[in-house]
Amino acid sequence: MPGKIILFAATVTVTILGARAVEAIEYPWCAYYSGPETNATNCGFTTLAQCQATISGIGGMCQPNPAYKPTTTGRSTRSRDRN
Repeated sequence: MPGKIILFAATVTVTILGARAVEAIEYPWCAYYSGPETNATNCGFTTLAQCQATISGIGGMCQPNPAYKPTTTGRSTRSRDRN
């Protein structure tokens, strides 16, 4: 019995120490589905076209995700002048 307790304690310790914080990923586009009994939202789209393809045929609309905050990488998006 003491061996099982030690094994359990070791497992819990490794699980806690090995766990990393998980951050929610916010994407730039949301689909707002429409229907008689539906008021669902899916904010998991990287492009407007992707969102529009998803709602095609089922109804709804795509709008920018109000919670989306673009990340900056510190790199310039302009190409360098090579002269």
